[in-house]
Amino acid sequence: MYGIVNKSIEDLVISNFGEEKWQAIHKRSGVEDDFFLSNEVYDDEVTFKLAIAVSEEMDMSLDAVLVTFGEWWVVKTTKEKYPGLMESGGNNFKDFLVNLPNFHNRVMLIYPKLSPPEFKVSDIAESSLHLHYFSHRQGLQAFVKGIIQGLGIVYNTPVELELIQSRNTGHTHEIFKINW
Repeated sequence: MYGIVNKSIEDLVISNFGEEKWQAIHKRSGVEDDFFLSNEVYDDEVTFKLAIAVSEEMDMSLDAVLVTFGEWWVVKTTKEKYPGLMESGGNNFKDFLVNLPNFHNRVMLIYPKLSPPEFKVSDIAESSLHLHYFSHRQGLQAFVKGIIQGLGIVYNTPVELELIQSRNTGHTHEIFKINW
């Protein structure tokens, strides 16, 4: 993953719990990098080590950490660092989700070495849809849940999510039923 992801985890911790807590998490993670360059590619293992260390240090489940980070990613990181990119996704929650399958094509203009997930939208109704999530990375469906909840915050839209299919139960990809 790109360094901006790891840097965003650091920013989340420091903004909410202080530099001292970040130092404890960083030490616990065993990650040797003292800082992260946003445009540099890091092994996915670095990101997972940081997330696990946050989980252990904060006495939270890893899923809770990933959901919180997903919300932070949308509400803080992308909104502050890439406002034009976020605005290009749509004028409301539904439009953004419907456009999500094409979103990473724009992101890849900024991060050409990105290995993004793929999204597909189905069962589109007035106030619901199914979001299909395909990724070669395991264990990030909670992060995607956080991203969706973060989009709800950005668009001031109450969101209900239900994971109706998962690779954890033998399927090929995750499907989220999203109501708003």
